[in-house]
Amino acid sequence: MVSKERQGFEEALQKLETIVEALGDQEISLENSVELYEEGLKLSKYCMETLENASLRIEKLETSDTLDDNKADS
Repeated sequence: MVSKERQGFEEALQKLETIVEALGDQEISLENSVELYEEGLKLSKYCMETLENASLRIEKLETSDTLDDNKADS
């Protein structure tokens, strides 16, 4: 089962990829480009924060496992 956090991240990443493709279209208006750029920045920030939180959770788990291993060795 996919968590809501992962589903939100995957959806945001897919939207971001779509925006990048749209911004590469030379037929897009300047106004639309700016709107897409702003939306892309928000999505990028969300994705980076989500990845950073996941990284911190992993570090915490690894630290916890290391401490548990050290206690078991004592």
